[in-house]
Amino acid sequence: MKKVVNESGIEIKPLYRPEDVCDSKNPIGEPGEYPFTRGIHSLMYRERPWTMRQYAGFGQPKETNERFHYLIKNGQTGLNVAFDLPTQVGLDSDHEMAFGEVGRVGMAVDTLRDFEVAFEGIDLEKITVSLTINGSAAILIAMYFAMAEKRGYDLKKLRGTAQNDILKEFIGRGTWIFPVQESIRLVGDTIEYCSKEAPLYSPVSVCGYHIRESGANPIQEMACGFAIAKAYVDEALRRGLGIDEFASRLSFNFDIFGNLFEQVSKFRAGRRLWAKIVKESYGAKDPRSMWMRMIAGGGGGGLTIEQPENNIVRGAYYALISALSGTQTMALCSYDEAYTIPSEKAARISLRTMQILIEEMGLCDTVDPLGGSYYVETLTNQMEEKMVEFMQEIDQMGGIVKAVSEGKIQDFVSRQAYENLKRLHSGEARKVGVNCYQVDEEEASVEFHPFNEKAFEEQVSQLREIKEERDHRAVERALQEISRVAASGENVMPALMKAVKEYATVGEMTQSLERILGRYQEPTLFDESSKERISCPF
Repeated sequence: MKKVVNESGIEIKPLYRPEDVCDSKNPIGEPGEYPFTRGIHSLMYRERPWTMRQYAGFGQPKETNERFHYLIKNGQTGLNVAFDLPTQVGLDSDHEMAFGEVGRVGMAVDTLRDFEVAFEGIDLEKITVSLTINGSAAILIAMYFAMAEKRGYDLKKLRGTAQNDILKEFIGRGTWIFPVQESIRLVGDTIEYCSKEAPLYSPVSVCGYHIRESGANPIQEMACGFAIAKAYVDEALRRGLGIDEFASRLSFNFDIFGNLFEQVSKFRAGRRLWAKIVKESYGAKDPRSMWMRMIAGGGGGGLTIEQPENNIVRGAYYALISALSGTQTMALCSYDEAYTIPSEKAARISLRTMQILIEEMGLCDTVDPLGGSYYVETLTNQMEEKMVEFMQEIDQMGGIVKAVSEGKIQDFVSRQAYENLKRLHSGEARKVGVNCYQVDEEEASVEFHPFNEKAFEEQVSQLREIKEERDHRAVERALQEISRVAASGENVMPALMKAVKEYATVGEMTQSLERILGRYQEPTLFDESSKERISCPF
């Protein structure tokens, strides 16, 4: 009989029985009750369906605003904002290194004016907004808050999320700016500021997602995410905040592609483990502090360039997994994301997929419908055990911050990605349309989103106009204050808020911080002359 082992390294039995589930250390519990294995709310989707939040943003803010209104008109209940690469790394649109990238993979943002245009006509009380930004997150959060205040919203009541997970950037994406410790300090500044000024806002969404997309398996994705979350918690506690003052506003962004049962069990195990960590390691009293609030809905890494229409089917299963896993927000990838920024048609298909699950498929009828399955419960227990083991491996490296600073996590994730690719090329890992059930080369039926040079020129022209119109002395004072505060160790958020309101640019504020904090230099572990290699624990 053929041996079956899932991606997490767990051998799958051909049949599961009641005795496989018995584990007094890991009670299943009830939905809405500690340890939240079956969901963080007692009625889950029976009370309210998941938030549908599509990833959107491209070109100039006015184009992004049009896409936002299109998605809301079609039933989207939350916005997930994409920013272009220059904005992500703290460059203005007129910087020489920004040429060719302005507005290409997301919305270009230079000043507060861009936020004012992008969110014009959108009710920020009815539509919650997620900002997918990291290296320059503190600046973009300040812009969002300043825009909201200018429109009359009370920050004490404002809801929303910023990704703002810089540690995963060092591991999985690369849009870092400042050194590791200084970057964590800025994350701490946003947590501290929001705990006092915007208590309903989620200043961090910890992203195992990108670590998984970079090569980690499902166990490592969750374990790294929790280790990173602990680093931010420790930073907030170091500042004197109590765990119950901020933990309820931490959130998570996790990936979905691969085996359905493995993914569902991953989230059930993760919910239970995070609750235990926050309660037992940090002494939280408020049950909401123990919630693993998450956004999940499909990983672009699971999509294929080959036979792109197959991605519509994959996306439907990702959405099903997400619903069965008990996510709070679903951000389903679109079938053309392996090629380009999602077209309106592709985004609508993804939105309709989520709506069909709600309206036609009965996914909101009952809580944790796979709960009690001998297979799922056994796999949940096994995956939690392996998550704990991997977190212990990270601790043996000196902790996640040290391991990231030295490039150790990056090294094993990269090596694992290479091994994954070899398995795909050899056919050991099967991918429909890629290495099995292939067809003759055919033209891709997707709508491409080319670089818009005219939009780039308009963005630069508008930036120059703003620079001419603003109060230059006030801007210079605000920028100097950012540097002073950064040097003093004070929280930089109030200074950033002032600079944003004077229409200082993303690039100017980044430079003011960089003068004090410095810039990150990535360690190299792939020197051919070196014989030392970091082995992957699994």
